[in-house]
Amino acid sequence: MANNLQATTTLSNGVKMPWFGLGVFKVEEGPELVNAVKFAIKHGYRSIDTAAIYENEEGVGQAIREAMTEYGIKREELFITSKVWNADLGYESTIEAYETSVRKLGLDYLDLYLIHWPVEGKYKEAWRALETLYKDEKVKAIGVSNFQVHHLQDLMKDAEINPMVNQVEYHPRLTQQEVKTFCNTNGIQFEAWSPLMQGQLFDTPLLKEIANKYDKTVSQVILRWDLQNGVVTIPKSTKDHRIVENAAIFDFELSNEDMDRISGLNENHRVGPDPDNIDF
Repeated sequence: MANNLQATTTLSNGVKMPWFGLGVFKVEEGPELVNAVKFAIKHGYRSIDTAAIYENEEGVGQAIREAMTEYGIKREELFITSKVWNADLGYESTIEAYETSVRKLGLDYLDLYLIHWPVEGKYKEAWRALETLYKDEKVKAIGVSNFQVHHLQDLMKDAEINPMVNQVEYHPRLTQQEVKTFCNTNGIQFEAWSPLMQGQLFDTPLLKEIANKYDKTVSQVILRWDLQNGVVTIPKSTKDHRIVENAAIFDFELSNEDMDRISGLNENHRVGPDPDNIDF
């Protein structure tokens, strides 16, 4: 089990991926982004998750370069994820999208490249492109995001290489048990985006009660619940104190009873789009 910020899970191909990272969804290019990413790296984060559609890969890349220079971090110590956007799903277009992402990031390779959404009729060609990138050693691991069980089954029946990661919306009100079980059974690492439900869980009485019991914050309790469920998590924050607070989850353990109580909050409630009904 993860016991520090650099602790890793081993993906199906042997690549080590940190259990904990920083997400940069909706963080615009500029000093705030660069400072947040640098601050996170300085304070022990090694995983940064971005995407083409976030339009902030250049700032993330700048922060990575500055952090490497200023803090003596090596590229291979970092785990950088990006994602191909829906408009680029296709064999050639996905490879071009990958090249654009690494150019913007100023990197020679990505650690993880994901298909961002399961656009019907398009994701199989995109997956072929990811397999090519993987075989050409341009990316250490490949995976998908927002895939439901039927999408994964459809993809895997023609795939040469199975996805190594599935990154989905996951929090106490959306536990996605069916997808999670499928991923666990098939050696696909489950990863949470929006683990804090965009702050909508902070006033939940049960979570406040559990947080008080462990002398932790609600966000720390939720993120700890992720890890104890074997879920990689990438909370987003640009505030220094929150970046530190989010990562201070390795010095306590939730009891089985409290884990179950948190899981019992599930209502299959999404704050993001439903992968079965996307029109973008």
